[in-house]
Amino acid sequence: MKIKVAIIDHLGAHGSSHHFYLFGQAKGLIENSVDVSLYTNSSTNNPEIQDLAFHQFYQNIFNSNNKLTALIRYLFGSIKSHLHARLNSCHIFHYHLFGSSLLVLFNMFLAKLLFAKIVVTIHDVRSFSDNNESSLYTRLIYSLTDSIFTHNRFSRKEIVKYHKSFAKKTTIIPHGNYLPFIENQENQEDQKESRLRLGIGLDKKVLLFFGMIKKVKSLDLLLCAMPEIIKRNPNTTLLIAGKPWKDDFTYYQDIIDRLKIHNNCVLNIKFISHQDVKHYYCASNIVILPYKEIYQSGVLMMSMCFGKPVVVSDLDSFKEIVDDQETAFFFKSGDVNSLSNVVNKVLENHNLSEKVRTQGFELVKTKYSWMEIGRQTCDAYYKINYFYKK
Repeated sequence: MKIKVAIIDHLGAHGSSHHFYLFGQAKGLIENSVDVSLYTNSSTNNPEIQDLAFHQFYQNIFNSNNKLTALIRYLFGSIKSHLHARLNSCHIFHYHLFGSSLLVLFNMFLAKLLFAKIVVTIHDVRSFSDNNESSLYTRLIYSLTDSIFTHNRFSRKEIVKYHKSFAKKTTIIPHGNYLPFIENQENQEDQKESRLRLGIGLDKKVLLFFGMIKKVKSLDLLLCAMPEIIKRNPNTTLLIAGKPWKDDFTYYQDIIDRLKIHNNCVLNIKFISHQDVKHYYCASNIVILPYKEIYQSGVLMMSMCFGKPVVVSDLDSFKEIVDDQETAFFFKSGDVNSLSNVVNKVLENHNLSEKVRTQGFELVKTKYSWMEIGRQTCDAYYKINYFYKK
């Protein structure tokens, strides 16, 4: 008897590349003989994955400025999704959480009323751990859940630190790659087209900072490292692409002006459409992740899927995924001199950069394939669901 799972996710393609994660998870589960139904919003296009039941029951939930209207649409979409999933014999309801709220609890209570098993993947561990020990929402969510998925040992440790009683049901399931859903563009013609589109000279060495701009991502550290990078490699351009999130870009603009590096910066401070993402990666030579705190990075996975060498801070969460000088380049977190030295080393050593780039691509293609992630997820499902036997 096949496992039947409903992935219920209202966010989908809204404001991020999260839908690629959903599609990859669904694809990997289907390849492991799981019957998958995906319930999401009307802004997310059908990925046309064979054997995937795709439903857009969250209709226009992001298209209204009226909060009451948006709430009603959300509740209607949730009720319809849950009832449809249960009537189609789905016994496992899988949610992806970036924070705790009453709406999350509403979905979970619906699932319990329908006698479903609940699985959650926690994407933003910070919102479920740090300073949330007494959070009623968080405790209720964990209590109602049959299995908690997180992406690495570091994230699991953070969850268990504040919620020791849930250790046994917290499982590590890694973040899969984006290879099934992107074009891996590596040749010179692709780079030429992307640079012309973005207004970047073909002779430039391009460093890319991509994604939501948050304080914990330390864009200011990268900006402060630029003068030393430019001093040794004058034809270097920093390409910044992303929208501020609970942050003000004027702070970073002031640094750019003070350091007089504006001629070496290309700024696209906005949400980057899914159709344009490939051009930013294709135009770049190196992707920089100077973060001072991260639990799991989709940008890291995306960068390696595009075959780009990455420079990352030496955080435990990064060390679980990549190795220094083998699949990535590490610098000392928070150290501007370390960052500039490592970037210059990568810019000046083509052979080393090429080796690390190639090995990084092979890593995400094999260890982080969705078929392998699907196998691990399937195994975790069997542990919580007595309806099925392997």
